[in-house]
Amino acid sequence: MSRLRLDKYLADMGKGTRTQVKGMIRSGRVTVNGQVIKTAEWKVDTEQDAILLDDQPIRYETMEYWMLHKPSGVVSATTDAKEKTVLDLLPDAVRKDLFPVGRLDKDTEGLLLITNDGALAHRLLSPRSHVDKMYYAKIQGKVTQADAELFARGVDIGDEKPTLPAKLEIRKSDQLSEILITIQEGRYHQIKRMFEAAGKQVIYLKRLSMGPLVLDEQLKAGEARRLTGEERNQLCHFYQ
Repeated sequence: MSRLRLDKYLADMGKGTRTQVKGMIRSGRVTVNGQVIKTAEWKVDTEQDAILLDDQPIRYETMEYWMLHKPSGVVSATTDAKEKTVLDLLPDAVRKDLFPVGRLDKDTEGLLLITNDGALAHRLLSPRSHVDKMYYAKIQGKVTQADAELFARGVDIGDEKPTLPAKLEIRKSDQLSEILITIQEGRYHQIKRMFEAAGKQVIYLKRLSMGPLVLDEQLKAGEARRLTGEERNQLCHFYQ
């Protein structure tokens, strides 16, 4: 059994700041097990008690999972003194313990998972997990089958070890090529450095998937939503 103050319970579930939810409680908008409670300090059982706000049930979730379509120009961090962060893009009054799982470069777009589930994040990011991450990219220079064979062997990008084998699918081969690439690592600027090693330049990069999680095509850049129950189950079952 876990007991929390009523105002913290509501604030954790994104119903407002602590000050805002205290006002809701004082105005009689909150009931606990059918009883109107006007005391913010009232302790509730997060597993057993039935909490309603404006007659709508509020179920406590220990873990939260958000899908963000990260836009270019935003940094993958929890805080930054100068730059807008990915957490700044989430709806107001979400819980304060969320963090991005891994990072996308500032100029890279696409799928980013944001959660407070540290165990899941560790499994997703561990090099031992070999999690597939698929990206779409536009490349300055003609991408060829020779590049695909090079990437499949592993590329020397100046680190102690070559990259793990990567799958390169060529969608368009021209002076401006379009490709899909799947990697299982997350080294610094990895995809950009791989193409630089092949004498080419990445000019646009977007992550489409991470493990079983696929970017929702309905999410515009800068938009976020909670994962569906099915998406959560896929993640949790995939990495048990």
